[in-house]
Amino acid sequence: MSFVKGAWKILVGIKDALALLLLLMFFALLFAILSARPNAADIKDGALMLKLQGTIVEQPATPDPFGALLGDGPVVREYAVRDLIRAIETAKDDARVKAIVLDLDGFAGGGQVSISAVGRALDDAKKAGKPVYAYATAYANDGYQLASHASEIWVDPMGGAMVAGPGGSSLYFGNALDKFGVKANVYRVGTYKSAVEPFTGSKASEPAKEALSALLEEIWGDWLAGVKSVRPKANLQPIIMQPAEMVEAANGNLAQLALNAGMVDKLGSRQAFGDYVAKKAGKGLDETPGSFAQIDYDDWLGENEPEDEGDAIGLITIAGTITDGEAGPGTAGGETVSKLIYDALAEDDLKALVVRVDSPGGSVLASEQIRLAIQAAKDKGLPVVVSMANLAASGGYWISTPADAIFAEPDTITGSIGIFGIIPSFNEALNKIGVTTDGVTTTPLSGQPDIFAGPNEAFNRVAQSSIENGYRDFLTRVAKSRNMTLQQVDAIGQGRVWAGGTARQLGLVDRLGGLDEALADAAQRAKLKTGGYHVKTIEEEPDAFAKFLMDATRSDDPKTVRLDLFGHASLRQQQMMWQAAATAQELVGTTGVQARCIECELMVPGGNVSAARSGWAALLAKWL
Repeated sequence: MSFVKGAWKILVGIKDALALLLLLMFFALLFAILSARPNAADIKDGALMLKLQGTIVEQPATPDPFGALLGDGPVVREYAVRDLIRAIETAKDDARVKAIVLDLDGFAGGGQVSISAVGRALDDAKKAGKPVYAYATAYANDGYQLASHASEIWVDPMGGAMVAGPGGSSLYFGNALDKFGVKANVYRVGTYKSAVEPFTGSKASEPAKEALSALLEEIWGDWLAGVKSVRPKANLQPIIMQPAEMVEAANGNLAQLALNAGMVDKLGSRQAFGDYVAKKAGKGLDETPGSFAQIDYDDWLGENEPEDEGDAIGLITIAGTITDGEAGPGTAGGETVSKLIYDALAEDDLKALVVRVDSPGGSVLASEQIRLAIQAAKDKGLPVVVSMANLAASGGYWISTPADAIFAEPDTITGSIGIFGIIPSFNEALNKIGVTTDGVTTTPLSGQPDIFAGPNEAFNRVAQSSIENGYRDFLTRVAKSRNMTLQQVDAIGQGRVWAGGTARQLGLVDRLGGLDEALADAAQRAKLKTGGYHVKTIEEEPDAFAKFLMDATRSDDPKTVRLDLFGHASLRQQQMMWQAAATAQELVGTTGVQARCIECELMVPGGNVSAARSGWAALLAKWL
C-alpha cells in the first residue's frame, strides 16, 4: 500500500511539473511574439503623462515575477529618478510635448532628495515654456512637495492638501522580549548607535532622541524652504502649526482651505482638469469625458534613450540594504556589486567612476567587499566621485571612503559611523517551560555563543572587543579618506546621523550638489571636455522575461488608486508598519556585524506597499 501511495505521489509530482513547464513555455512563446513587434511608438502631439502610482527610487527593485503573477493584486511600480528626469529633460525642448501632467492620485512618495531632483527638472521645463499641471484627489507631504513645482496645482473638491513635519513613533520590543524570555545580546560601539535600541529597551535613549530631533529639524527646514521657493504665495505656516483650528474654521472643507491658503490653484473634478489640459494639449482620441491627448511615459522613454557618444564615465548605483552574497536591483549584494565594478574595470573603457549611494548600510563584510572594488578603480588611476542620494549612512558611508570627492544634497542623511552585532538567546524562555541546560566544555568558548544557556562572559568579552576593533577600522578608513585624526572622526562618529548640509560643515562631505554635479566633477578630474562624455550605467542586464511578467501583472489604471487624506494617512502608517516589521525581521535573522542605520530607513518611504494596500485586517493577520 505504501508503494502505491509513493508511486502516486511521484506521478502527481510529474504531472505538476509538466503543467508548470507548459505554462512557462506558453509565456515564453507569448513573450517572443510580443518582443518581435516593433518597439518604436508613434509619438503624437499631447501632454507627457507622468502618472506616478508608486514610489520614486534610485534603483527599482525586481520583485518575484511569479509571485506577482499568482498574487491577488497589482504590483506597485517603482520609478527610477533618473528616468523621470530624462523624460522631463527631453520633453522640455520637444515641440510634440505641449504640457507635462503629474497625476499624483496614487503617488506613494519617495526620498526628499529624489523628489527635489525631479522638481528641479520640472522647474527647468517651466523655464523652457512647458506648462506643468498637477492633479490629485488629495496631497500629503511628498505629493505636495512634487506638485509645488507645477505651473498649476489642481485638487478634487472632495479632497484637500495637508502636510505635516517628519517624525512619529517607532516600535520597541524590549518589554515583549522580556515577557517571552528572549534576550537580545547586543555588542555595539557608538553613543548614538540606536539601531539596536528597539531590542534592548522600551523607548529611545536621550542621545538617540537628541540626534534624531536635530536631523529632522534640519530636513524639515529644507522641505519648507524648497516649497516656499517655488510657491512663495502659499501660506503654509498656520495650516502646519494650527491644523485643527484652521480645519475647523473652514468647516472641515480641506479643499477650500488649501485654495484659500494658496497651496493649490484650482478646485475641480478629474473631468474638469482633463478638459482644461485638453485646451493646451489637444483632445483625446476617445469620447471619455475629460480625456486629452497623452504621451505615454514608457513610450517616451523608449524613444529618448540616453546618449552614448564620447568618452565613458561609469555610473554604478548602490541602493538598498548592503547584504552578503548576491542580490538583485534595489538591494546591494556585496558579491553582485563588486563583480559589476570589477567587470566594468576589465573592459578598460572608463575614464572615471561615479558611485551613486542610496543605502542605510548593512553587512560590514559586504561593505568592505564593495569598498575594495571601488578602491580598485582608484588604484587603476580612475577618478572616483561619490554622489549621495537620500541615504548614505553607516555602511553607505563606509563604501564612500575611497572617493576623491563626496557630493551630497542638503537633505541627504549620512554619517552613522558605528557598528553593532546582535545574537539572541532563549535561556529564560526555556526556563519558563521547565527546560534547563547542562553540559561539559573543553575551552572557554566551547559551544559559544550558546543560544540555549546564553553566551558566557568570555564570549561577550571577545565579541565586544571584536566590535570595538571593527569600529576602529571604520574610524581609520574615514580618517584617511577625510584627512582627519581618529579623534576627530570619533567626535563626529559614535553612530550619530547628520544631514548633508551639516555633514559638509563637519568635513564628511566635500561639496553640496546632485548627480549632475558629481558627474561634471568626475569629468573635470578625468580632463574630459564639457559635453565630450556620456554616462555608462554599470548594472545587471534585466531579465527580459521577468520584466514581461511584471509588466503584464502591473496595473496603471488610474481607477486603481484614489487616495483622499484619510487614504494617504492610512497608507503611510501601513507602510511604516510593514517597513518596521521587515527591518526587525532582517535584524533578528541577520548574520555578521552590521554597519547600518535603522532610523534612516524609516525616514524614507518604502516597504511593501502592495501588501499594505491589502488592508488592516490582512496586515494584522500576517503580523499575528
